[in-house]
Amino acid sequence: MNILYLTSEARPFIASGGLADVAGSLPKALCALGNECRVVLPLYGDIKQEWRDKMEFVRNFNVPLSWRNQYCGVFSLKHKGITFYFIDNEYYFKRSGLYGYYDDAERFAFFSKAAVELIGYIDFDVDVIHANDWETAMAPVYLNEFYRGILKYRDIKTVFTIHNIQYQGVYGMEIAWDVLGIPEASRRVLEYNGDLNMMKAAIAQSNIVTTVSPSYAFEIHDPWFSHGLHSALNAKGDRVLGILNGIDVEDYNPATDPYIAKNYTVKSLKNKAANKKALTKALCLEDAPNRMMVGMVTRFVGHKGLDLVKFIFDALMESDVCVAILGSGEKEYEDFFRAMEAKYPGRVCAWIGFNPEMARQIYAGADVFLMPSQSEPCGLAQMVAARYGTLPIVRETGGLKDSIHDLGGENGNGFTFKTYNAHDMLGAILRAKGLYDNPDKSLWKKAMISAMECDFSWGRSAKEYISIYERAMRD
Repeated sequence: MNILYLTSEARPFIASGGLADVAGSLPKALCALGNECRVVLPLYGDIKQEWRDKMEFVRNFNVPLSWRNQYCGVFSLKHKGITFYFIDNEYYFKRSGLYGYYDDAERFAFFSKAAVELIGYIDFDVDVIHANDWETAMAPVYLNEFYRGILKYRDIKTVFTIHNIQYQGVYGMEIAWDVLGIPEASRRVLEYNGDLNMMKAAIAQSNIVTTVSPSYAFEIHDPWFSHGLHSALNAKGDRVLGILNGIDVEDYNPATDPYIAKNYTVKSLKNKAANKKALTKALCLEDAPNRMMVGMVTRFVGHKGLDLVKFIFDALMESDVCVAILGSGEKEYEDFFRAMEAKYPGRVCAWIGFNPEMARQIYAGADVFLMPSQSEPCGLAQMVAARYGTLPIVRETGGLKDSIHDLGGENGNGFTFKTYNAHDMLGAILRAKGLYDNPDKSLWKKAMISAMECDFSWGRSAKEYISIYERAMRD
């Protein structure tokens, strides 16, 4: 099966969030199962020269977009056996950063159409176009509107994945023709609640819609989670499916990770203590090896559950734990954690910003990893933490619910709480501390091993995606 995977970011080339992790890992897993998956992404100005030097020029062509006829250059690079195509247009993509520009609608409409147009110029017979999030949502629309009459495009099926339903590509209907190039007779597919909604259009125009965990697929049919798109999803019926994301278990591997103080496996768990000691020193925390360390690596935004953490922080400190938190975002939370660092010197460290090496050191060095999200489509950090034997404490929502199960039940690999309530969260943390402080240290070790042996590899998820593609091709 031949899959063309469209994404606005992919590791190791360019990343701003979890989509890049998925786009950098899932295609490799699909190819390992005997398929051919090629990836298309923009050639951003921020892609490093070391990658550019390895790229080969494929060809160039013009992309018709409304009244425009825009230049498109195509470069390719093979990385770990996967072919990546980079769409080049300096006007749209030679800028600092990936998103947040006034003309993002035009930029990503161009990218979506260029990716579809590309199929006509490469020696690759596509069976399935797999588009991701609103930045590529116009690809199924353009395919159906302009390309179905061409033999090479006639039988192509489409799968659209929602990584975060909060970001939908919503604009005024006035841009339908002038920016997107959709004629008046077809604009109804773009319209939703009086606005132009690219994600809604992709939901309607794709053969199958997926999202990044089974629980999130269920949740987004509810208005509280859907950010207004529940009607479009409900209309899609049983063609909205959830597949739990995976992680790159070769990259995130405590046995080989070059960024942690000492490597370890389930057979050498005593070495994990060296990582806690190194992290304590790096963050200027008190050297108290028997004090439970709570780690967090997160964006400082409301839906990550930081208001819960604020509410019970003093009570948490009374339980004699230490906290290591890495992240940045809204000033309210940055200021709060700075204040807590000053209030509890030696027991709290707030690293404001993002440092990928420090993130790994927290995964390896902390004892528990806190993710109290209000909503979480999938989440990868809880899987990484479990892989490193740092027991996750999560709220039961989205992919957190699907990946982490309470140690009080079967197949436990962490601690969970159900309601979005600060004291329920505190209760889960204190349950973890109770196990951590238990004189029988074999119980904590057993819990760590249970977490580390969970299968969060992409191989499992890739098989489910192949089933989805096969279902789409039967349509």
